[in-house]
Amino acid sequence: MKETAVEPYRDIDFSQAKRGPVVKPEPGKTKISIRLDNSVIDSFRALADQAGGGNYQTLINDALVAYLHQQTVLDAVRQVVREELKAAKAAPRRARSHQATPRSKAAAAGR
Repeated sequence: MKETAVEPYRDIDFSQAKRGPVVKPEPGKTKISIRLDNSVIDSFRALADQAGGGNYQTLINDALVAYLHQQTVLDAVRQVVREELKAAKAAPRRARSHQATPRSKAAAAGR
């Protein structure tokens, strides 16, 4: 087992300490801890650098929102197609007219 060095006891006086500002979270955002592949983090950091700096975490959030929006649109299109197919199956079919066409008259005459 690896031995670790223990920091010696320090007598620190906090009697004159002041609390720093509390940063309020943005509305609609939640702070979480998540594990991502290093390659994912590196890619988003590179994208942020290419864009002239900025927060790679915002880019990850934007990518996730875009994915959710894409899935929502695909689900909506699938639902519309299902409804249209169901309506087409349920609708009565028009009876074909059995009127003779010039081609069928020629076939009937033995030509």
